[in-house]
Amino acid sequence: QVQLVESGGGLVQAGNSLRLSCAASGRTFSSYTMAWFRQAPGKEREFVAARSTSDARVYYRYYGDSVKGRFTISADNAADTVYLQMSSVKPEDTAVYYCAADRSLRDGVSARRRTSYVYWGQGTQVTVSS
Repeated sequence: QVQLVESGGGLVQAGNSLRLSCAASGRTFSSYTMAWFRQAPGKEREFVAARSTSDARVYYRYYGDSVKGRFTISADNAADTVYLQMSSVKPEDTAVYYCAADRSLRDGVSARRRTSYVYWGQGTQVTVSS
């Protein structure tokens, strides 16, 4: 069983930066696929970013089109924590951000599917003011 706890959300002005954290416990997550999704009110949960590996040495990173070039997924394997660095944020980035994990290697297609992930955090709210 894997537990995921997000933190770092809050209120931020458009154009600024914010870093979200997801602390994992219960397993060694360095070989897991870790991802971020977000869900705005009245909308479906949307893929944001993912990091996947088969050997905990080579990592593949994928990004949603709406955040590519602005957001970066990274991790501290020793701390079992994955991060989402959000830069140049926009009001449309306002959402609850969820961390997700799965033990399988994911390609660029499957990494984007919500159904690919078994473990989910409780979410952290990000609000971007204009």
